Amino acid sequence: PAARETPPLPVASPPSQAAAATGPAAGRRKGGAAAMFLYNLTLQKSSAIVCTAYGNFSAPKMHEIVLSHGKVIEMIRPDAAGKSQSVCSMECFGIVRSLAAFRLPGANLDYLVLGSDSGRVSVLEYSKERNQFERVHLETFGKSGCRRIVPGQFLAADPKGRAVMVAAVEKQKFVYVFNRDAGSNLTISSPLEAHKGNTINFSVVAVDVGFENPIFACIELDYAEADADPTGEAVQEASKSLTYYELDLGLNHVVRKWSDPIDPASNMLIPVPGDTDGPSGVLVCAENKIAYKKQDHEDVVTLIPRREGMPLDQPLLITSYALLKQKDYFFILLQSEQGDLYRVTLSYQDDEVSEIKMQYFDTVSVAQSLVILKTGFLFVASEFGNHALYQFLSIKGGDDTDLIRVNVEIEGETIEIPHFKPRPLKNLLLVDDMDSLSPIVDAKVLDLAGEETPQIYALCGRGPRSTLRTLRHGLAVSEMAVSELPTNPGAVWTVRGSAKEEFDKYIVVSFTNATIVLSIGETVEEVTDSGFLATAVTLSVSLLGDDSLLQVHPHGIRRIRSDRRINEFTPPNKGVISKVAVNQRQVAIALRDNSIIYFELDQANQLEEKAKPSVQGQIAAMDMCAASEGRSRSKFLAIGSFESSWIVRVLSLEPGPNFMQVLSRQALPDRPESLCLTEIATGASSKDGGSSTLFLYAGLANGVLMRIAVDPVTGQLAPDFRTRFLGTRPVKLFKVEVQGQPAVLALSSRSWLCYNYQGRYQVTPMSYETLEYASSFKSEACPEGVVCVAGNTLRILAMERLGEVFNQQSMRLTYTPRKCALIKGSTNFVIVEAD
Repeated sequence: PAARETPPLPVASPPSQAAAATGPAAGRRKGGAAAMFLYNLTLQKSSAIVCTAYGNFSAPKMHEIVLSHGKVIEMIRPDAAGKSQSVCSMECFGIVRSLAAFRLPGANLDYLVLGSDSGRVSVLEYSKERNQFERVHLETFGKSGCRRIVPGQFLAADPKGRAVMVAAVEKQKFVYVFNRDAGSNLTISSPLEAHKGNTINFSVVAVDVGFENPIFACIELDYAEADADPTGEAVQEASKSLTYYELDLGLNHVVRKWSDPIDPASNMLIPVPGDTDGPSGVLVCAENKIAYKKQDHEDVVTLIPRREGMPLDQPLLITSYALLKQKDYFFILLQSEQGDLYRVTLSYQDDEVSEIKMQYFDTVSVAQSLVILKTGFLFVASEFGNHALYQFLSIKGGDDTDLIRVNVEIEGETIEIPHFKPRPLKNLLLVDDMDSLSPIVDAKVLDLAGEETPQIYALCGRGPRSTLRTLRHGLAVSEMAVSELPTNPGAVWTVRGSAKEEFDKYIVVSFTNATIVLSIGETVEEVTDSGFLATAVTLSVSLLGDDSLLQVHPHGIRRIRSDRRINEFTPPNKGVISKVAVNQRQVAIALRDNSIIYFELDQANQLEEKAKPSVQGQIAAMDMCAASEGRSRSKFLAIGSFESSWIVRVLSLEPGPNFMQVLSRQALPDRPESLCLTEIATGASSKDGGSSTLFLYAGLANGVLMRIAVDPVTGQLAPDFRTRFLGTRPVKLFKVEVQGQPAVLALSSRSWLCYNYQGRYQVTPMSYETLEYASSFKSEACPEGVVCVAGNTLRILAMERLGEVFNQQSMRLTYTPRKCALIKGSTNFVIVEAD
């Protein structure tokens, strides 16, 4: 926790208060003085989803879903291809129990309201600059903790964004009124009470009444008589009621407007669009049926279609719903506790509902929450197993061919009960899923794969969706292509044909005495007319700013111009090149006699020799940063060399009195295998309005990675630096891109990725075998990948599920797993399954 570089989101309460609410004090001074509370932060956030909220939080017409993972909220955004992209994830230091989105009249962005265990209502607004939700209001109304009578379990926002009701399981309900001040800032009123003693709340929704006084509907159970009856007979007679609470905006108070008895088995309310979009009112879901109810309106009831062969005495409940509302049309998608989806429409005339039409739609996993996006997707936050994102193939639902009419005689009356036969998906197409371990029934931590780092073997899920999952520490890596080579290559590079091209044109592979060039297209094929020297080992390949290709080999520099002319440079005195540093307009080479030659592209695009600085001692590594936008050169050159000890120097490349002078130096504990001078954001990325920091990475021979901050003006190295042991091999560093931002790939006995994700700097291992050399790779099939060398193979890899600490492999199980055990002396598991 002390290593967090981004402050957590205080939506619930300060860490000490949240810890006091969710766990015991870790230590307390004698005499009842000041107390210390501890709060845990997990390596990986919970994958279970408690509740969701859908809206436009970051920008207009940007359809996003906010997920509550208990104490973490996450915002995801499905892209055009249907892949769920995580936008931000934040620790809340509290248990988020309910979410609701609301929008002030005339606005184009949504706010987020949270109900938590903090005894407060939190109003948040997304900040694009900081890529996180920021608190707008935090109003206290009760004690912390998940208590029966402290609101937070239920949350309902008025469709017009004027008010919100936060309710407890029992008795208490508060209404807050939203408005704007003179500066168009969101204001929140004092809480207005809508309490009712001896009452249990089962569901709370906001009724769509247009711009009339806001109305909130609740399912309530009055237990006053049952509580006072010592015989227990009154419990059987206790009934539920549907109650309307009206917020009078003129008088600024809440009144109990209407109450009507409903079925004792009622469990959920669903608001029906009103104003100009529909007839208003609510649907009351109960066992085996749903009913439309509205004040001064006759009830309209329909039976829930049942699966063929389902016993008639087995009750059927609706557990979740989603609403799609368009300009002149709406429908509601309901889900039963068995996972079946139903499409519900209302037949109405002048706000008078005459019929509820309910059709079988499709069958998916049982959901904790359903969200229909206006972009044509359905998000299913599964109760057990992976969450799913589906694309609508049709919104018309089934036809009469799915319906099976069954006549049943009940108490002398014949009733037609609709049935259907479940079928494979017809109206939905699965396009993406999100890994979820919920629930973990049993787990073992063992190193059965012999990877030195233990794996976690977890039994997850319920029923036929159960899995045995293997969790490994590291980023998931997918192999896009693997190709065997005749012998082990020493290095690989990718290069574009010109600066205007988006994708790489060539893959250049270097061997001990030769170089081959592969052309990237629909297929990867070897070419011989690229202009590269094929009879020597290659030290570096790059694209210069004038669209010429640069190849550096031990005996010289070969420059291939865009018109296919070739220029050669040979080091003086038959010198041999050992190290190279290059960017768009600058080239520095180190010879084996420990001399350095520095070149720049001049105005005529000629590679002009600028300096030959002398460096004492053996040169082990060197690098320079890419030229910043709007600049013609990098300001610094980093050199790692040996004097009396290993040392890294920063030299100035700026013309003037300090040209090629040492600006700063730092002693190293071992020989630098490679250096990497690059700008990486440690907070919000530059595309989100943040700034980058110039870092010098040093990969040492003892397997340690050093990161030192560099002053971008003076070139001074920061006195404090970070070190991390990566593996037993010398660390090689390579510049790559992650989500369009600079990143560093560090290769040792294990591969590591240093990158910025959601405003946080991360150093994460890759869950893959040992790699020896790498370069960034871009093509139409793999817009952001890495081409690398492993043994005698050339591989193209892509990193998946950035930000996650563990990657998973799963194996399907038939029934709910209960327990697992490892057979001694083997790698075989015994799993007990039962349903």
